[in-house]
Amino acid sequence: MGQTSHSASYSNEPKGLFNRFLATVEYLGNLLPHPITLFALFALGIVIISGIADWVGLSAIDPRPEGARGRDPDGVIEVVSLLSAEGLQKIVTGLVTNFTGFAPLGTVLVALLGVSVAEHSGLLSAAMRGMVVGASNRLVTFMIVLAAILSNTASELGYVVLIPLAAMIFHSLGRHPLAGLAAAFAGVSGGYSANLLLGTIDPLLAGITTPAAQMIDPSYEVGPEANWYFMMISVFLIAALGTWVTEKIVEPRLGKYHENDAGPDLPPNNIEQLSVTEKRGLKSAGLALLVVCALLALTIVPDEGILRHPTTGEVADSPFLKGIVVFIFVSFAVPGFVYGRVVGTVKNDKDVINAMSKSMSSMGMYIVLVFFAAQFVAFFKWTNLGTIMAINGAELLHALHLTGPEVFVLFIFMCAVVNLSLGSSSAQWAVTAPIFVPMLMLIGYAPETIQAAYRIGDSVTNLITPMMSYFGLILAVATKYKKDMGIGTLVAMMLPYSMIFLVGWVTLFYVWVFGFGLPVGPNSPIYYTP
Repeated sequence: MGQTSHSASYSNEPKGLFNRFLATVEYLGNLLPHPITLFALFALGIVIISGIADWVGLSAIDPRPEGARGRDPDGVIEVVSLLSAEGLQKIVTGLVTNFTGFAPLGTVLVALLGVSVAEHSGLLSAAMRGMVVGASNRLVTFMIVLAAILSNTASELGYVVLIPLAAMIFHSLGRHPLAGLAAAFAGVSGGYSANLLLGTIDPLLAGITTPAAQMIDPSYEVGPEANWYFMMISVFLIAALGTWVTEKIVEPRLGKYHENDAGPDLPPNNIEQLSVTEKRGLKSAGLALLVVCALLALTIVPDEGILRHPTTGEVADSPFLKGIVVFIFVSFAVPGFVYGRVVGTVKNDKDVINAMSKSMSSMGMYIVLVFFAAQFVAFFKWTNLGTIMAINGAELLHALHLTGPEVFVLFIFMCAVVNLSLGSSSAQWAVTAPIFVPMLMLIGYAPETIQAAYRIGDSVTNLITPMMSYFGLILAVATKYKKDMGIGTLVAMMLPYSMIFLVGWVTLFYVWVFGFGLPVGPNSPIYYTP
């Protein structure tokens, strides 16, 4: 469905304060250029701003101990101009290495290679269908939201497969199909960061957080597993909240479904059960996953495990955690291959290679975006602008006495608002991390805790912004069941999820981190101590 259709649908919605607000958000978001263009402009802007800041003598007093000051041993951090001859030389010689050395690029692509085998073999689709089709009527809503949350491990599969499937399931049960669509959309997009397993988003965000943290502490490393504990417990919170909102707010508000509301291409009122072959494939894939997990356990559980830290013998900072992306790859690729062999979708090595190639070909836009995002991040770090802004921002927070845990309410809310216009998780974090990670580190919070808070704000407003990349697809699916569905109607339907998720997730964050003092992930401190 094109942009014209969206606008036309929206214009038919009842006018009012809420719809005017939605129209304003859509209008302002549409004024933004493409995210790739945005990063190119950001990088160019950093070059110009660095020259101006150097000319006016912008600087800050380095709060770090003398031995940790690096290139500013005198204690004064000054702006490095990229408009100078030396700056131009640095840009020219660093353009390629900025791109190839951008940590999220390799980690995401490697993880995706494994996920692609599981996806194209049909394993992920069958597993999701098995979860939701076999559930009782009392559990079907919860299972749909839960499956939707777990599906984001496999990138876009939840949007493309599970959301249309959920609408069909509700329709076949005599319930309103848009309630099923809303439940799945809430899980896939509103619970985007939550998961029981590490997915492609974890190494991506960690790869952006690490260089931001290194502005303050050059030796600091943030691993992909940094938020694992908190995101695991978040799965059950979002699944429960999503189920409650669906059954207590959204479905009653939608009322009884009438077939005459549907568009001309109404999907059939039935869903395909798992075949005997698919069930056998799932059992074989599950057995393969258990074998993989058992082999991995042998490398890390015993005290003499070969993937423990070679010096301390601990799991913390071990080769296992540093190489977690490799294990994500293996844990998807092996069961995916086994499933494909059983059901016949993977016959030989060529099928595996074709599956990987298809996924890589779909990453062209991401790779181009990474090129410009990497330049922006590198330029920002070279100029010292991020460090100076962080120091001055931290001093302002101290002056306002906003150094306690309450600062995270403002931070999460800011991330949620920014997400309305800049829907890409990695794009938003690449812009905000170099400012807020150092700033919040300077008032005493660890990068892992800061990243966990960001993921809340980044997720909860995905549901209500037309800038989210799959918003048009969701609207197209919705119009099959309600032909006059507009942007305003869809956003209004999803708004209760965003509000409840925000309140519930922030509450969990405070109880988990500051109430019980629990870490957000393995070897993830709550507070930063220089």
